[in-house]
Amino acid sequence: MNELVSAVPWLGKRNPMAARWLIIIIAIAAPIIAMQFGRSWVRILDFALLYMMLALGLNLVVGFAGLLDLGYIAFYAVGAYTFAFLASPHFDLHLPFWIVLPLGAAFAGMAGIMLGFPVLRLRGDYLAIVTLGFGEIIRIFMNNLNYPINITNGPQGINGLDSINLFGWDLARNLQVTEDISIHSLYLYYYFFLACVVGSIIFVQRLQISRVGRAWAAMRDDELAAKAIGINTRNMKLLAFSLGATFGGVAGCLFGAFQGFVSPESFSLMESIAVLTMVVFGGMGNIAGAIVGAFALALLPEILRDVAVPLQQTLFGHVLLDPEVLRMLLLSLAMILMMLLRPSGLIPARARYAHPENLHRDTQ
Repeated sequence: MNELVSAVPWLGKRNPMAARWLIIIIAIAAPIIAMQFGRSWVRILDFALLYMMLALGLNLVVGFAGLLDLGYIAFYAVGAYTFAFLASPHFDLHLPFWIVLPLGAAFAGMAGIMLGFPVLRLRGDYLAIVTLGFGEIIRIFMNNLNYPINITNGPQGINGLDSINLFGWDLARNLQVTEDISIHSLYLYYYFFLACVVGSIIFVQRLQISRVGRAWAAMRDDELAAKAIGINTRNMKLLAFSLGATFGGVAGCLFGAFQGFVSPESFSLMESIAVLTMVVFGGMGNIAGAIVGAFALALLPEILRDVAVPLQQTLFGHVLLDPEVLRMLLLSLAMILMMLLRPSGLIPARARYAHPENLHRDTQ
């Protein structure tokens, strides 16, 4: 939280307490403001929170441990399909949410360990190629496991997934406060996802200043030196892959419950690259950077969709560049400028984070 507070322009350094309260107020009021522009914008904020969880999980692997992972979206798929198998009419299973969520996280974590074992000795480009292949293998499996036994329903995907039910409280239904006042389900999902993101931030922050976080930092900076001082780099790598994958599995379960439908097309290579871009753009090894990067780049396509098409029609009489093409163009341009002007990202990671007092001292 301190990193996020210090990232607030002007106010973050002059009055951290006011900056903290400003962040809390904006987080609480965001869906109310977005609703003024339509329900679709509240839904976009819900997806932005899911991307924040993915960015936090990938940041554990790439930012903290220094392991380049281009197939991270595979763990997102594992979590989503676990929810689809256990909480939908596909296999006629409707297990409670609090049972399916840990199972999705556990299966994704095991997938992370399965990926970690073969790549223990790989680094850099070779590691990136293997993880990229793993992500594509998972997507192809999901796309083709519909014959001779229909497991994933192939490219058609699985629909009718159960919604999130919290002790009898269905988030997919509007909450009726009085006869005239009700809270829309999109708000309910937003605040539940926001609570998940806050919990993830607290967990990652505590992990960062723990022995595990320091071991990851040593391994990232110099793996040979880390081995020389007694760090078990094999176990640390496996832990990084499994914990990062667990975040992806949890986000996948939430995505399946919120969307009500999963298909292999939702877990393409471009999604992995998009999440990696969020981490690099915001600042690797930095919690605040992952949050800001995910928020900014999750909103970018929707802003382009609302602005770019009418603007091109006004200026040229027709659409020259599709919003998706323009999105990739601007993402590429943003990454090039970031590498030239701010190689450490929008919010660079601080070097001293071994103890909480150092974190506090850095924010002064």
